[in-house]
Amino acid sequence: MINKWSFYTTLTIIVAFLSSGFKPFDLETNQWFFTDEKDGAHYLFPSQKQNEYTNLSVPFTGKFFVGYKEAIAFKESQGKYKKINSLGYMGKYQFGTETLKTVGIHDSSRFLNSPKMQEKAFVALLAKNKSELKNVIEKYEGKVVAGILVTESGILAAAHLGGVGSVKKFFRNNGNRYYKDAYGTSIRTYMRDFGGYETSGIVANSNAKVSL
Repeated sequence: MINKWSFYTTLTIIVAFLSSGFKPFDLETNQWFFTDEKDGAHYLFPSQKQNEYTNLSVPFTGKFFVGYKEAIAFKESQGKYKKINSLGYMGKYQFGTETLKTVGIHDSSRFLNSPKMQEKAFVALLAKNKSELKNVIEKYEGKVVAGILVTESGILAAAHLGGVGSVKKFFRNNGNRYYKDAYGTSIRTYMRDFGGYETSGIVANSNAKVSL
């Protein structure tokens, strides 16, 4: 009887010990790092600073492309795929309907409900803008204009906000005149904040379209 009692007691202790090793890892997180649960899975926004990852099991993205697109997405919509702003711009990267048409998307509802399509649309638009701004990038990359060190990623981010024409106007006027959106954000700000990221993997293509 004693041996049987000892056996079950030992077995219970072993099971409890093993179970404790499979408890979910409790990440210390900040509200700023998460999207709303109803818009998708919990998501940790990547940081540019490696020391912020000391106690977190998430990847350090630095200035890689994944960090670039997610940084722009957070600025545009807090990374929410189903976000529609007061002007009707949609999705994680806040596309307008006319811009969507330029990358081959004519169904706004389908776009809004497809994270995969939104990611493809962002890359396609970068490819188109890179093609149209090729000469600007070659001429100004590495130079300082209006107090900003010009980089390809900064130029492409500015074009995402204000369009290719606004970026060209910015450089024609040596940075003294620049476009602002309806909320007061300027292409100069985007050019500064999103400069220095890795965008060499984006292939310039004036006919870039999203494959549906």
